Amino acid sequence: MSEDNKVKNNDTRDTFSSKAGFIIACIGSAVGMGNIWLFPYRLGQFGGAAFLIPYIIFVILLGCTGLMGEFAFGRMTQTGPIGSFKFALETKNKKWGGIFGIIPVVGAFGIAVGYAVVVGWFIKFLLGSITGEMLNATDSAAYFGSIAGPFGSVIWHFIALFITAIVLLLGVSKGIEKVNKFMMPAFYILFLILLIRVLMLDGASEGLLYLCIPKWEVLSQPKTWIYALGQAFFSLSLAGSGMIVYGSYLKRDIDILSSAKNTVVFDTLAAITAGLVIIPAVFAFNLDPTAGPPLLFITLPSVFKLMPLGGVFAVVFFISVLFASITSLMNLLEVPIEAIQSNFKLERRLSVILVCVAAFLVGLFVENGDILGSWMDFVSIYIIPLGAFISGVMFFWIIGIDKAKAEIETGSKKVLGSWFKPMAKYVFVLLTVTVFIAGILLGGIG
Repeated sequence: MSEDNKVKNNDTRDTFSSKAGFIIACIGSAVGMGNIWLFPYRLGQFGGAAFLIPYIIFVILLGCTGLMGEFAFGRMTQTGPIGSFKFALETKNKKWGGIFGIIPVVGAFGIAVGYAVVVGWFIKFLLGSITGEMLNATDSAAYFGSIAGPFGSVIWHFIALFITAIVLLLGVSKGIEKVNKFMMPAFYILFLILLIRVLMLDGASEGLLYLCIPKWEVLSQPKTWIYALGQAFFSLSLAGSGMIVYGSYLKRDIDILSSAKNTVVFDTLAAITAGLVIIPAVFAFNLDPTAGPPLLFITLPSVFKLMPLGGVFAVVFFISVLFASITSLMNLLEVPIEAIQSNFKLERRLSVILVCVAAFLVGLFVENGDILGSWMDFVSIYIIPLGAFISGVMFFWIIGIDKAKAEIETGSKKVLGSWFKPMAKYVFVLLTVTVFIAGILLGGIG
């Protein structure tokens, strides 16, 4: 690739200070509400342990192609999706690649708007756990409804974005990296504490059997594989946006192969641990394990009310999910922040303030739970998979699979096998199309 076609690196551009810091930040981005909220539900819905087979197949496949690709694409161009897509098409003497880059930026911002509202709910539930307000509420559904109604969580929504903005103002190495280094280990430790406590509950064994005894017949159902693909795709935060941006903060000597592997492993461990905590707890008190989205905000509060020392464990639970959700929100907001910095040449402080204020103002209109659901569905069904598809085409096809492979291998002691080229160029891109079409037909798969 000629020097004329290379993106001009900014010597003042912040970077992750270490490989460990980058990996933990990527794990923080990947581990979020999809792992805690949706994975246990999907696990129970589609055959318990049998669901793990297609899920693990897809999460490894996507991690070894799309995830590595987004890391490398960002590192190659030293910029976010707008600059990366522009760079890709400029190698073919085309000047309008940046227009395509707007799509994943809009997608990340759209998800961040909704995510911030839900993080606000977590903050309110954490405070309610500490004060006892949540546990003393006679009707958990009504308690949640008062928060999730129109303008029911303005202050909590604001606090969620305020906390996240403070971290982002500190930058990549001093903010994102350091906070992830604290929050992600804390998340795993807190969830292990919850797991030990839940397994001691009478009746928890029924929940373990529900999860662990595979119902092999579900593997013959196409929906099982489609929803496993959706779960893996969204769990890894593939969108042609956040992981490209994090990759753009990478130094050349960072091992992308190892980083992707660790992200996949720890993201999967988080999802399985969440399932082992939530489903047995629900079974122990004869509640509905297929409650879906209300599981976190209605069913589990009912569990904590019945559990000995439930208030203590409610605090532990909501602290852990708050940590996981804030680290994901940081990644989502970093995408439009980086776009403003790079394309409008604004300083980071102003970019962070503009994006967070915009997210808060737009979020006011989607605070109602029903509207929020429709908002998140639209963005995740139409925009996110489209961004991932375009990113895959730009990197593996337009820049070229040989150059993509060479960039991924830079900084690694290992090389990718002959399997990589067809898997990345054809299978990954086809899977992003599948996520897009299946999401439209089924009303969302992740």
